Amino acid sequence: MEAIENAIRWASEVPGAILLVAEVVVIASGVVARYVFHSPLFWVDEAAAVMFVWISMLGAVVALQRGEHMRLTLFLDSCSGRWRDRLNAVNAVLIAGASLLLIPPAWEHLESESFIQMVTLGISEGFRAAAFLVGFVMLATIALLRLGHCRWRDVAFAGAVVGAVGLSLYLLQPWLLSIGNFNLLIFFVLLLGVLIAVGLPIAFTFIICTSSYLMFIPKIPLIIVVTRMGEGMSSMVLLAIPLFIVLGLLIEALGLARALVNFMAALLGHVRGGLSYVLLGAMFLVSGIAGSKAADMAAVAPGLIPEMKRRGAHQGELAAQLSASAVMTETIPPSLVLIMLGSSTGISIGALFAGGLLPAVVCTIALVIAVYFRMRSQPESVSVARASGAEIRRTFLIALPALALPFIIRSAVVEGVATATEVSTIGVIYSLVVGALIYRAFSFSQMAAILRSTVALTGAVLLILGVAISMAWALTQSGFAKQLVVAMSSIPGGAWGFLIASILGFIVLGSVLEGLPAILVFAPLLFPASRALGIHDVHYAMVIIVSMGLGLFAPPLGIGYYAACGIARVPPDEAMLRIWPYLGALAVALLIIAAVPWFSTALL
Repeated sequence: MEAIENAIRWASEVPGAILLVAEVVVIASGVVARYVFHSPLFWVDEAAAVMFVWISMLGAVVALQRGEHMRLTLFLDSCSGRWRDRLNAVNAVLIAGASLLLIPPAWEHLESESFIQMVTLGISEGFRAAAFLVGFVMLATIALLRLGHCRWRDVAFAGAVVGAVGLSLYLLQPWLLSIGNFNLLIFFVLLLGVLIAVGLPIAFTFIICTSSYLMFIPKIPLIIVVTRMGEGMSSMVLLAIPLFIVLGLLIEALGLARALVNFMAALLGHVRGGLSYVLLGAMFLVSGIAGSKAADMAAVAPGLIPEMKRRGAHQGELAAQLSASAVMTETIPPSLVLIMLGSSTGISIGALFAGGLLPAVVCTIALVIAVYFRMRSQPESVSVARASGAEIRRTFLIALPALALPFIIRSAVVEGVATATEVSTIGVIYSLVVGALIYRAFSFSQMAAILRSTVALTGAVLLILGVAISMAWALTQSGFAKQLVVAMSSIPGGAWGFLIASILGFIVLGSVLEGLPAILVFAPLLFPASRALGIHDVHYAMVIIVSMGLGLFAPPLGIGYYAACGIARVPPDEAMLRIWPYLGALAVALLIIAAVPWFSTALL
């Protein structure tokens, strides 16, 4: 069993890392060929799309082995040891079952695609479709191997529970059909909620709920799940995701983030609570580069938190500030949520990038005000002298290459050098050059770890996206989308009533479903209603993204809050009460963003 697990690890991590490097090279070559030599390489898009699907499926395998798939573990962690073992066995059975269930449709998809030829590469589409078959076979194998580590009693219990639920759904088919679309509550509320509560990863929860609905109600072949996954995961817009993840990890590993933090600390470190302002400013600047909440917090916290503790700041206050500052990061380009929202709704990625800047400024100002009042009542035990002009100039010169990166990325898009997808390669190459030649922090061992982490995070995110697209299709086919549009459009208060309902709904969804899946499943269903009420797409996008962030970082359910505490190395209990003033300030900022569309549309 150990030998098989190691073989799968090598067969997923190594090819995934190689394909990721190849994708950077291919996309960068396309930019150079088009902009420098005025001779575009027409095959670049197809080659990059094929590699991207393989990276996503191999990454899903890596994420499962490393335990990095998104899931809610609050209930699981509160269980006793015996029940935790039983639930882990249930999860392994469900993951194996979900993966095995999609292997025949993946094979059927491969056969149907093998007869189609790619336009520019001249090879079969089967090369792309094979990624799903290989990925689901590997995922099923890993889950079955995990069952081999469980006690037979736990496996028997898991098999009995899963079998009983499946048999119940089969026997209840006539009743489920008779209640019409109310059966959606069974599959996409009750079943989904139970699976998330017991700790099943979000991606596999979506697979089981969608597949169960399609099998028992409309009785549609499951090949539609794989087909929709293939269509969604082949979008050129999504190619930016692994590249921006690499970029976020690079700026942390190569010293760019540290240089930014040191410069801002020299400017504000002597002010009461000055490092708290530095924390907010660093999160604003770094999030515009990294594009990932986890990368944002991990880039900033290690360089600031220890010094803030040395100055006497309460560790719970630090975790609260870090968690609250991460709420706004999803609206700052190049945010992964902006990219995926644009991909799933058809809204221009460039418009979302431009529209997210001012809402983030509003949130930052709200947090600065909250920090000012909080720090007045919490004097620091260690006074810090004002940095000299020479020190400020020195840290500025050191930080200048890092400060230039966001402007280089934005200028490349504005000047037409690269698209929003391609510009990430410019950031990666720039960071590598600056990190190696200026900050001298480059090492091959670091790069290997960065590539593995990127492949895993890409797989975890894209598997959710692919299955969420299938789930959204199932909800649309059921007629639920039209019913939802009618219901939301008839909310009292017109556009304002709709916005308030959306804010409350996405705060709840962000806390219990995790932010990204909530956006991917429900946003495409709600945008038609917002348009019908005359709400600008970008304005509505900013409102629901900030709302989702509030829910994601609000205790006790928001898993982003626990991630922030983990990165800050602070027990969650220490920050539980201290975070609410900051969340209150963000709630006021959210209402201002919702009430004044100008903040979202001024830069369009």
